[in-house]
Amino acid sequence: MKTIKNKTLTILIALILMLTIAMPLLTLPNANAQTATKEKNTFAMIGAMPNPVGVGQDVLLWIGITDMMYVYSDSWSGITVTVTKPDNTTETLGPFRTDSTGSTGTVYTPNMVGTYKLQTHFPAQGYNWTRTAMFDPELSGYVWYKASDSRILDLVVQEEPLPQYQAAPLPTEYWTRPIDAQNRDWYFISANWLGPIPQNRYAPYNDYAPETPHILWTNQLVTGGLAGGSLGQQAYEDGDAYEGKFGTGFPSYSYSIVLGGVLYYNRYESRMPTQEVVAVDLHTGKELWVKNWNNTRVSFVQAFYFDAWNYHGVFGYLWAISTSGFGSSAVTKWYAYNLVSGDWVFQLDKVPSGTMVYGPNGEIYIYTINLAQGWMSMWNSTKAVQPQNSDTSNDGSWRPQGRIIDATATGYMWTKTIPTDLPGTVAMILDDRIIGTNSQGWDNIGNDPLAIWAISLKQNQEGTLLFNKNWNLPQPDITMNFGTASLDDKVLVIRSKETRQWWGISLDTGNQLWGPTEMEEDLGIYGMNSQIAYGKLYASNKYGGVLYCYDIQTGALLWNYTARDPYNEILWSNNWPTYIVFITDGKVYMGHSEHSPVDPKPRGAPFICVDAETGDEIWRADGLFRQTDWGGTAIIGDSIIATMDTYDQRIYGIGKGPSATTVSAPDISVTLGSSVTLKGMVTDISPGTDDFALQKRFPNGVPAVADEAQADWMLYVYKQFTRPSSATGVKVTLSVVDANGNYREIGQTTTSSDGYYSLVWTPDVTGEYKVYASFEGSQAYYPSHSETSFNVDPAAPTTAPNEQPLTSMADAYFVPAIAGLFVFVAIIGVVIILVLRKRP
Repeated sequence: MKTIKNKTLTILIALILMLTIAMPLLTLPNANAQTATKEKNTFAMIGAMPNPVGVGQDVLLWIGITDMMYVYSDSWSGITVTVTKPDNTTETLGPFRTDSTGSTGTVYTPNMVGTYKLQTHFPAQGYNWTRTAMFDPELSGYVWYKASDSRILDLVVQEEPLPQYQAAPLPTEYWTRPIDAQNRDWYFISANWLGPIPQNRYAPYNDYAPETPHILWTNQLVTGGLAGGSLGQQAYEDGDAYEGKFGTGFPSYSYSIVLGGVLYYNRYESRMPTQEVVAVDLHTGKELWVKNWNNTRVSFVQAFYFDAWNYHGVFGYLWAISTSGFGSSAVTKWYAYNLVSGDWVFQLDKVPSGTMVYGPNGEIYIYTINLAQGWMSMWNSTKAVQPQNSDTSNDGSWRPQGRIIDATATGYMWTKTIPTDLPGTVAMILDDRIIGTNSQGWDNIGNDPLAIWAISLKQNQEGTLLFNKNWNLPQPDITMNFGTASLDDKVLVIRSKETRQWWGISLDTGNQLWGPTEMEEDLGIYGMNSQIAYGKLYASNKYGGVLYCYDIQTGALLWNYTARDPYNEILWSNNWPTYIVFITDGKVYMGHSEHSPVDPKPRGAPFICVDAETGDEIWRADGLFRQTDWGGTAIIGDSIIATMDTYDQRIYGIGKGPSATTVSAPDISVTLGSSVTLKGMVTDISPGTDDFALQKRFPNGVPAVADEAQADWMLYVYKQFTRPSSATGVKVTLSVVDANGNYREIGQTTTSSDGYYSLVWTPDVTGEYKVYASFEGSQAYYPSHSETSFNVDPAAPTTAPNEQPLTSMADAYFVPAIAGLFVFVAIIGVVIILVLRKRP
């Protein structure tokens, strides 16, 4: 993670914002006291923010006078500030020059505790008002502005530092766009993919780049997959070769792009008579709009920061291109469209041909180099739209809406002469130099040297030849190809096709730094893919199926990774042909494709993520995301991968998704000493799981599974492969708060592959328990939790058995005797009755 910008930079930004309220103006000469027709008193100013301040903390000093000027480029000069420190020593700051508001600022850092005394001093000077000021008609002609001193300001410096605004941390839960502008540090995870493949396929600011192949959503691009029936094992066409889908490389160069969390792509291949541009929410997969732009295609996107005296902010546009005519008579038009609606905004006509690159603020540069005639030019899209030369209020604002603009009228920044004897052609354009060569392409005969040259693009050095070197071939009849270059490392790499070896060349001198490396795989003769990042050269020879990592300064081999084909699906290699699709977040992502694949296609094509430092495999998904040679390969933005899969012609969003945790407890009270069963589920609630078919297959929700099971699980969920028997669930932690307010963890358990979990626990006190079930998240899912409660009643009191009364001696003898007497009397009565009944 990069270090967050310090307070000084924050103050400077505030200073710039505060002092850009100027009116649009025209530069005019200053006057002097003798030529001035009027004199004016001035009122110098001094301010300090913050005040009071902690020792060693930065303070923004606001200085100037209360008088504005008419032309935005005019200024008051020679202003100074006297600082008297608590120890009575003094220092003078300045001299300073204001902007046209009459004020400016500077940063001062006090280094001792106590009260500082600050005072601004404005020296007398003149100003020529050739136009009457709208706010004071008396201000015209030469005016002499008298000297003045500000009030003395006390700056109180204390021992205790002042608190600073607490920046919002990066999200730990599922997040979407828009990102509130106050969450400034979220730029680390919210990159854009602007269209043309970035230099070295390096895509920074994706610090949450996927560490599993977890699928967020999927949309059908065109008809794809197995045709079925009488066509047997054949599948629908996928665009390889020459009919690329999901964006196109050579020759039309229209790309799938990501800006502001939205994926934009062309629905159909370039030869289709009807074209549609589609906008999809990258986080949810929701289709936002579909447009037909007069059957043109989205080619690239732009996000640039406009910073003028009246307006500061980022503007974003989708660009489509049309060209009519051929050769020198060709006319190219660029059409700018709104990101949210897809509606037309403005148009640039007569855009020059050349090599397009993005400038430091997102402006578009086009460099045109004519080696034969010895000149080169630089065109700037921002200057074509807003040259800031009208001396009106428009110069401070960005207002292209509804306009058709001649791109050549004000768009050229400069045209420079260059040497006319440079061989070959331009190979690449870096930020501060152009690299050229006579590289032989793919076949060479003879022993002609390889020429390498460089021309400067640095300000005030444009067109200067940096070097022009001839590099002798290691042996005759080998073909030397340009690889890539890194301005940070000041190294260019070249490669021999026949020997599959690399050499490093200095970008400053053109001299060889190292090489050759050891020979790579033989099948590497059919392709090379080289990128530089993190001080390393990553070389994928594609058809050889091996990724090599070299130290960019020495050429030493650090590690290699082989994409083995365990089932021999590739008939002519033991390895899967692979190449780098992008590098980000300390990881290298690779995919498989071929120039002209056979049908049926080899099964199980891998998409691979390896550690950029060690080459260790982070994840590999076989059969999930097969790439394409002629269409749009995988791209990344907002730390989410978007890619077409050529097995089924669907677009997939890949990244960490949301989860849902449930928990239940007994609805009736339990008795103290009895156990309770706490149970629930953890499910994947990514947008793709809302699909009707998935809801029918998984009526209780799609279970969340462990990271190591993601590849096979995604095949099962989204591609209807066999359910993996080895899939395991995720860990759930259960905690309670008892009736006494005591919080404690009572256990952990792991869900099944159905997403279900349970935990049996015996409460130890009476009263109400609150239960918390927590899934802490993984590389595939963001965390989730749930809450429930149950009650524990006291146990019923234990009842003793009834006691029999003790029998006395009297009872023991007297009671039976009485009972016997009654029996004897009864017997005598019965005998008497019988005797009487027998009488005649």
